[in-house]
Amino acid sequence: MIITNTRGTQDILPADMMYWHHIETTARSIFNIYHYQEIRTPIFEQSELFERGLGNDTDIVSKEMYTFLDKGNRSLTLRPEGTASIARAVIQHPQLTKHNQAKLYYCGPMFRYERPQAGRFRQFHQIGVENIGNAHPFTDAEVISLGLHLFDELGIPGLSVSINSVGCPVCRPVIQERLKQFIGNTLKHLCGDCNRRFDQNPLRILDCKNDTCRTYFTGLPDIHKSLCHDCKDHFNSVVEYLDSLGVPFDIDPKLVRGLDYYTKTTFEIVSDKLGAQNALCGGGRYDNLVRKMGGKDTPAVGFAFGVERAVMILKEFSEIVKREDPLIFVAPIGFNQQTRCFHLMNELRRAGLKCEMDYSKEDLKSQLKIADKMEASYCLIFGEEEAERNEIILKDFKKRSQDSHPIDHIVEILTQKITPQ
Repeated sequence: MIITNTRGTQDILPADMMYWHHIETTARSIFNIYHYQEIRTPIFEQSELFERGLGNDTDIVSKEMYTFLDKGNRSLTLRPEGTASIARAVIQHPQLTKHNQAKLYYCGPMFRYERPQAGRFRQFHQIGVENIGNAHPFTDAEVISLGLHLFDELGIPGLSVSINSVGCPVCRPVIQERLKQFIGNTLKHLCGDCNRRFDQNPLRILDCKNDTCRTYFTGLPDIHKSLCHDCKDHFNSVVEYLDSLGVPFDIDPKLVRGLDYYTKTTFEIVSDKLGAQNALCGGGRYDNLVRKMGGKDTPAVGFAFGVERAVMILKEFSEIVKREDPLIFVAPIGFNQQTRCFHLMNELRRAGLKCEMDYSKEDLKSQLKIADKMEASYCLIFGEEEAERNEIILKDFKKRSQDSHPIDHIVEILTQKITPQ
């Protein structure tokens, strides 16, 4: 029986890597402009980290985490998202916030047990940013602007922002009570998840994706009318700053996101070219998470996006030019010339030139066929006659020309041809 990859995972093949590299390189470039630094956290953490950080009643914790006992009988979990690990790292490494602020980004695999579908996997990859230590609404606007800058640079059209405020511990109870009063009469028509959330965290009912449930949400009370003075001022400032930057946005009172740690601002960057599933990334402010983990009061805001879905979108909307270094194929004619060519190939690689050689073929015709299949730009032909003259033939496939050169100078000649001046 042939063993295949586990359901919900995928092999990222060489043909797709140019998209991954383009996204990762562009992200790192943009993050550097905004003065964010990379951090890498472990792929697995103590299970309590996510249970406390994300909330036990969230779908991630209650249904989707890959949790196991290690040989020391400790409960560990493959990370389902990145923010909780960053918060733990900030507490554990005080030097990260020695200037009272940490601007961090991450890139890596996450794990959730959910139904695989297009662009969604059980092992998936996220890129995210976290701005930790600053409560000013300018920070929210900066993070949102950064995300727009990134997706614009990637070439994704029709960008805008959906934004909301979910309040804080002061006004959240008022918001939840108003929601419970509105939803209470229709609760019997809602799904099991909504019924469970009604008592545990009624605000998260708004995150339900069930179409039947959402029909009962029409006429919901406006969350913003229940916000405390501080949350209202913060939200109004964020949208004012976005407006001053020319950022297109819509206020979506149902946008609460699926994690318990969010406070005040929640947002998604969307594209009107993507249909119903139009969100590119999501994030928001989480001012209480670090304290909840055992640290001090530390305001923070960030976002994350799935790389797999970004790759799907790029394939549809953004033309990426595949840039590869020219390939030099080294073709020894006859067994006696292979050793010299093997040494030459090492010299070419040491000079930073990409080259290849087939060890199984000795005749020129077969080797030229291989060079053609590899889409080589040049071929170096070295036979008995060339060895006697201490020369080598340089064949240029694009110009359809060839000429002889001293073999001792061929590395320098090819470097001048290939290296941009």
